[in-house]
Amino acid sequence: MIDNLAAYHFVAIDDPDAVAAWLRALAEAGDLRGTVLVAPEGINLFLAGSVDAIDALIVAVRGDARFATLQVKRSRSEAVPFARLKVKVKPEIISFRKPDAMPLDAPARAPDVAPQTLARWIAQGHDDSGRRLALLDTRNREEFGFGTFTDALTLPIDNFTELPDALAPHREALRDATVVSFCTGGIRCEKAALWMRADGMDNVLQLDGGILGYFEQVGGFGYDGRCFVFDDRVALDPQLRPLQDGVPA
Repeated sequence: MIDNLAAYHFVAIDDPDAVAAWLRALAEAGDLRGTVLVAPEGINLFLAGSVDAIDALIVAVRGDARFATLQVKRSRSEAVPFARLKVKVKPEIISFRKPDAMPLDAPARAPDVAPQTLARWIAQGHDDSGRRLALLDTRNREEFGFGTFTDALTLPIDNFTELPDALAPHREALRDATVVSFCTGGIRCEKAALWMRADGMDNVLQLDGGILGYFEQVGGFGYDGRCFVFDDRVALDPQLRPLQDGVPA
């Protein structure tokens, strides 16, 4: 059985090339495949291999004080869903190109909501103060085509950088709601929530851990379909089982 790791962490990195080389060495030592992205704003990891190798990598990465609080999401598959290991240094670990969405420049992390709390709000139809709940999908149309939260607002975008313009026509309708932004693992909804709050939408929260964290802690309550993932598994169901050849593995 193959263990799959998804993790990101926003932290200032002065030497992204050195961190990329270090992470490559750790991954190669464990014969892991997948994608490692490093930027001055942090790291983003999608890796697969044996459980022991993933465990060892997590211990090693958290051993660096910069990544001590790295949060991870794990799932299993029958085969490694990546052809090879790719390590890249980029300007952002997820490109958004909005200065108000840079986590390292923000005074604080965008407020979040835990998966269990969101499940309760979905069941109620409102947050704990009685305010209407609105779910905002920050992923692209290919991704939400596989599934999304029931009645979520989806935007006709192909790239994350298109989100601000696509959201503009909906802002007035969202004004009286508690808006929870979500994405696959948390990184895009975190950036989107920071930008929206800086742009005057102080009623926006982010789903902590994204859809995969929600599946891991809650299951599929309130969610229709599967969650698209960027590897050969294609999409995961709420039990974190992969879709392969058009059917669950």
